Amino acid sequence: MAEHASQPVNQQEHAHEARFPWQYVIGFVLSLILTIIPLELVLHHVIPLSPLTWAALACAVLQIFVQLFLFMHFTSTGGSGPAYHSVTLTIGFLFAFLFVGASIWIMTFNNIAS
Repeated sequence: MAEHASQPVNQQEHAHEARFPWQYVIGFVLSLILTIIPLELVLHHVIPLSPLTWAALACAVLQIFVQLFLFMHFTSTGGSGPAYHSVTLTIGFLFAFLFVGASIWIMTFNNIAS
């Protein structure tokens, strides 16, 4: 009788393992598209510098969300999953913002210091 009860669980596990990972394929294709768009815009000088910067930044932000939700399975369903995920994500965004901001600061004022 115990063997009979464990069969549906095993069947569900095998059905889950046998699925094709469409989520990863879609994420990979979106990542490629979101990488190629700014690359082509920059290489071919399609738009002026200021809108080009904003377009590249928008693609980068979309790329972050593709990575978070399609590859890292970050979901905002309150309470499910460890609470430290939100904290580490916030710290990660803070560090990324600081590093990018400091890099832009250094590149902007590099001529003055030299």
